[in-house]
Amino acid sequence: MIKVLDLFCGCGGLSLGFQEAEFDIVKAFDNWEKAVEIYNANFFHQAELIDIYNLTTEYLDSFSPDVIIGGPPCQDYSSAGKQDESQGRANLTLRYAELVCSLNIEWFVMENVDRILKSQTLPKAISLFKSAQYGLSQVVLDASLCGVPQKRKRFFLIGHKNDTDDFLTSILYSDLSSKSKTVREYLGNELNTEYYYRHPRSYARRGIFSIDEPSATIRGVNRPIPNNYSIHPGDATKDLSKVRVLTTLERARIQTFPKSFNFSGNKTDLEQMIGNAVPVELAKYVAVHLMEYIQTYKKLYSNQTLSDSRA
Repeated sequence: MIKVLDLFCGCGGLSLGFQEAEFDIVKAFDNWEKAVEIYNANFFHQAELIDIYNLTTEYLDSFSPDVIIGGPPCQDYSSAGKQDESQGRANLTLRYAELVCSLNIEWFVMENVDRILKSQTLPKAISLFKSAQYGLSQVVLDASLCGVPQKRKRFFLIGHKNDTDDFLTSILYSDLSSKSKTVREYLGNELNTEYYYRHPRSYARRGIFSIDEPSATIRGVNRPIPNNYSIHPGDATKDLSKVRVLTTLERARIQTFPKSFNFSGNKTDLEQMIGNAVPVELAKYVAVHLMEYIQTYKKLYSNQTLSDSRA
């Protein structure tokens, strides 16, 4: 099997998606103890609590990985954060790139918010990858077109050693659904409500959604409906008696974590790690198409090697 290491694993959304696409996740790493505890309650392999700056090339290489995956913390780029790259988290993107390049890993997948495209950090990371002879595919995917009942745009940078740029780009874009998946299409009537409240960043935006549309982006905050909430023109209903706030575990379901996934801990931590997670089905969408490409690439390479040996 194709061995994978997950850096910045969080509670495991990216790992689970790749595992479901039949990659072999052999080890994961994160610097948040609570997330590591959740991860280790749900996988047979283990996540290790460690600062990425304390990870060495030699240690990572001891797992003989074929692929590195990971979503460096996005708060310095995110519209939900301060959008200030001087805060220090942006440097973790460069650390990720340094480890990938020093390992000379064959394949990697890096995930982040789409606003990273406007950052000063991404071009620096790309420069490192290009200097190490990686072919790069860059895509922004709407999770709702990848099997997730949620409008959530995420950036993926996928690298393959000594390949051409955009080797996977058209493949990923060409297989997207023609329409967004709704909450009802994914969960049926599991939520037992037609409408729910998702706290907006400002009251210029609506806060009430129907299960017959994709959810807005699940964030790390989950607040009750304010007593003075004013109906927004875009709200799915004007009758607040029909609206409720989703529970923490219901929000995890919209992030496409399975019912069997074991979440435990305090509400604040869980809301944050669920909001930070890569939706499982989005991760799986990328992983499935990468696996298909790897298998095709290996078959072509094997046939070419065999042809050369017979020449």
